[in-house]
Amino acid sequence: MSVRTTRPALIEQGHWLTVRDCKRVLVVVHTVTFAQRLREVFELLETDLRVQLVFTIAPHAFGTGVSEYLHTLGITTVPWEEALRAEFDLALAAGLRGVHELRAPIVRISHGAGHIKLLTDVSLLAPGERRTPGMLSRQHLLNEGRLVPAAIVYAHDQALEELALSCPEALPVAHVVGDPCVDRILADRPRRDAHRRALGIEDGQRLVVVTSTWGPTSTFGRLDSLLPQLLSQLPGDDYRVAILVHPNVFAGHGTRQVHGWLSGCQSRGIAVVPPEADWQTLLIAADVIVGDHGSLTAYGTLTDAAMLLTAGSRREVSATSPAALLSAVAPVLSPVYPLAEQLDYAAQLHRPGQYDQVAASLSSAPGQFHRRMRSVVYRMLGLGEPARPPFVAPLPLPPALTRWQIAAGSGAAR
Repeated sequence: MSVRTTRPALIEQGHWLTVRDCKRVLVVVHTVTFAQRLREVFELLETDLRVQLVFTIAPHAFGTGVSEYLHTLGITTVPWEEALRAEFDLALAAGLRGVHELRAPIVRISHGAGHIKLLTDVSLLAPGERRTPGMLSRQHLLNEGRLVPAAIVYAHDQALEELALSCPEALPVAHVVGDPCVDRILADRPRRDAHRRALGIEDGQRLVVVTSTWGPTSTFGRLDSLLPQLLSQLPGDDYRVAILVHPNVFAGHGTRQVHGWLSGCQSRGIAVVPPEADWQTLLIAADVIVGDHGSLTAYGTLTDAAMLLTAGSRREVSATSPAALLSAVAPVLSPVYPLAEQLDYAAQLHRPGQYDQVAASLSSAPGQFHRRMRSVVYRMLGLGEPARPPFVAPLPLPPALTRWQIAAGSGAAR
């Protein structure tokens, strides 16, 4: 299924439109992950009759699934080539590729839990230049020496300190707005029991959520050591297990292939959560989170869940990131000992406030993302903000875990 594209009238023939004289905002979507973060921003604008949103899909190696995701939201897109030719009052983007070609001021929106992964292509670095995470690097913010974004939004004040060292030219356009995932998890924590009931977790059962980022050092990249433990070592009646895999894994390998590799989960009732799902609800409901250096594991420190880390390389992780802070204090999974015993140990070790330092590193403006983000965008548009607080819908209750179990036949599951 693909998203229908509009006729050029939407961006080139304004005299045909019913609602005119709108500020036109282009939403540039590269991947499903970026789309999920951008949704937190464009939903702040879509009810304003002074603003016309236009969506486009930019080329990206992990772009598979974007069309389907946008289609489920009722979004129509214009072709990337048309978006490049047209002029807009503002463009919103979480990704880098191609945005320097746009004819609009660009707001770059950071995504994920802090800035975890260091630049992998060291050939782009000048002699003596240190590796930094992408959204803090000159390589991601400059094009031929010119600063591309007109505004950059970060979650934490610490990002500005690092930016002052890595790309000081960007400091005048940098804003700290907080993190929408932090805000949603904190707001919905009191509804934990409701989320567990919706997932089908029964009294006395423990929900284990396995999280994986993408890349060879991720949980999924080393699934050959963890999967046998999940399939054979957990008592079926006492545990429910859900696996949260980064959308880039599905985009890179294909949904059918990922389900094929995880086909053994079917007989054990393990749920494989689709990449477009609201993953925050799983973290809130979890008793134990088993994860790697990815964002979802770090976000898990905001919940009541015990933590258990999978071993991974530290070379690609920023030493000041939430992931690095978590790796210094959380217990690490071993393939030698029974998994159930390690889960019990992690639960016994867990205490209130154990990961407060990690949680605090995710956002320096908890509860304020939508208000601050809206102020930045409206200021860029030259419009006064609506005379009401931003409306932020609560997280929807999830479907039952059984809906996300891979069907018999593995690869045929869709």
